[in-house]
Amino acid sequence: MTAKLRLVLAIAIAVLAASPAWAQPRQVDVELVLAVDVSGSMRFNELQIQRRGYAEAFRSRAVHEAITGGLIGEVAVTYVEWARADLQRVIVPWTLIAGAEDAEAFAGRLESAPISNMRNTSISGAILYGIASIEENAFDGLRRVIDISGDGPNNQGGRVDVARDEAIDRGIVINGLPIMAEPWMGGLGFNISGLDVYYRDCVIGGPGAFLLPVEDWDGFPEAVRRKIVLELAGGQPAGPARAVPPPVRLAQEQPIDCTIGEKLRGIMDVR
Repeated sequence: MTAKLRLVLAIAIAVLAASPAWAQPRQVDVELVLAVDVSGSMRFNELQIQRRGYAEAFRSRAVHEAITGGLIGEVAVTYVEWARADLQRVIVPWTLIAGAEDAEAFAGRLESAPISNMRNTSISGAILYGIASIEENAFDGLRRVIDISGDGPNNQGGRVDVARDEAIDRGIVINGLPIMAEPWMGGLGFNISGLDVYYRDCVIGGPGAFLLPVEDWDGFPEAVRRKIVLELAGGQPAGPARAVPPPVRLAQEQPIDCTIGEKLRGIMDVR
């Protein structure tokens, strides 16, 4: 781990540690960080679809059953929006969810919060924040998961693969929801083709890690619901989800460059 990443992680843990803590962590089935991209490549209507998709998921019967079907029957979830390395905006702080009523309340808090975007895309910053948030919260999960959704590669902050490896070393799984809908802002910009392969090789990791690509915004709500069910229930998708845990790769593919976003930003520094 680089000195820069260690410093960022240490600062994040120190800030969270300064908050009031419970004397005895509460055991839950899962600690889940929903880390959602709100970078400048997202249009306002896409941000609305994204937020609404997560709210609808927590109102679904499938998610309610996944919450109550665990060994303990309780989960802890936080919803965080991210863009640049030094700014993660907590929309809903760590919340204990023990059934349909709690999940509905969580959805309501999502829908009532203001929506806006920010500049840059630091997946590594989101992962490091997620690590610190999990390690300093008031819960003790049987599983610990960071869920990253985004529409482009890391282009700011430290290396994403180094941050991923730090999470894995701490027993945290990272799953991914690469958004591969048609980009805007004058073409591809900082987006790349094969974002699902980038997420597979550079972002997700840990036992049972998976990704669910979203190829158009119409499919976003269903993908989010399915992903959250799998994360809360501890499963993996099958069939068309194209989930391939690293380091497994398809034989015809070459490993993707995990610094491709930073290299693009060096050429076109517009967000």
